Amino acid sequence: MKGVAKLRPGAGQVGLLDAPEPSAVPGHVVIEVTAAGLCGTDVHIYHDEYPCRPPVILGHEVAGKIVDVGSGDSRFRTGSSVTSEPNFALCGTCPFCRAGMLYHCPQRASIGSGVNGAFARYVLVKERSVHLLPDGVDEWSGALTEPLACCVHALENSRVEPGDLAVITGPGAIGLMMLQVVKAAGARAVVIGTETDEARLELARQLGADETLTAGKDDLHELVMERTDGLGADIAFECSGAGPGAQTALDLVRHRGRYVQVGLFGKPVLWDLEQVCVKEVQVQGTFATVASSWRKALALLQSGQLRTAPLISHRLPLEAWQQAFDLFEGREGVKIVFSPE
Repeated sequence: MKGVAKLRPGAGQVGLLDAPEPSAVPGHVVIEVTAAGLCGTDVHIYHDEYPCRPPVILGHEVAGKIVDVGSGDSRFRTGSSVTSEPNFALCGTCPFCRAGMLYHCPQRASIGSGVNGAFARYVLVKERSVHLLPDGVDEWSGALTEPLACCVHALENSRVEPGDLAVITGPGAIGLMMLQVVKAAGARAVVIGTETDEARLELARQLGADETLTAGKDDLHELVMERTDGLGADIAFECSGAGPGAQTALDLVRHRGRYVQVGLFGKPVLWDLEQVCVKEVQVQGTFATVASSWRKALALLQSGQLRTAPLISHRLPLEAWQQAFDLFEGREGVKIVFSPE
């Protein structure tokens, strides 16, 4: 089978790789991939800004059907529609594994970076990582469960109260899912983008944003202050993974407010830590997922409180991988999803 892979270390070095089709072994299943989302992490790997073990097939946002199970006592059947957590190899004994914080295991390897991932027709995953898609959730929507669970985990790592005003910087796929998660928690949401984000900001309004603002055009500080009796946002979720977005979010959060870094930068950025001290801002990093965030993400999808399908702007074959990466870096559309054939 062909897969889109990081072929060797160094910037770029991505292309199509011929790889054998995987077979299930005990404790594993093989998924025939229906849809696999292109993530910022894949782009960071392209630029050699995120650790991986080449040659390795990329892709960790996945949904499809089980076609092979590794043992007769598997809890899954062939033909089941599923999604999967990326975790593949873990030590199982470190303090993080014991606490269920699997993404902090020093020996962790995930599909799409440590072992072959979902940008191929088939992917081998750990059975313990697999989730059945609920009734009413199709495989295209289900392929975005992983980034949605990341947003749910960001909420779990912070505190959002009903009626809070939340600022979300970056109206990409993560920002638009974070918006919906925040709204489901009962907060008001202001989404901030740039002048090139008008189509994304319109989608934010369709998905429930109370207001959208444009950096460089609107007076962000004045408008947020007007809506908060001069205090500032209760909480800011920085989803752009860009230095200016991070500074904007910090500027807009109130004294003793909360700041949550959701987006990954891929490199160091300048940030005014003086404000963190003077305003006594509670700063929280958040990374990946935990078991509870997957359960909640799937429940949100099943209930219809959160929609991922409207975010999918492009459905492309694997052979169009270069186009997909170019679209992502050009910030065209919202979510690009591969459909292996």
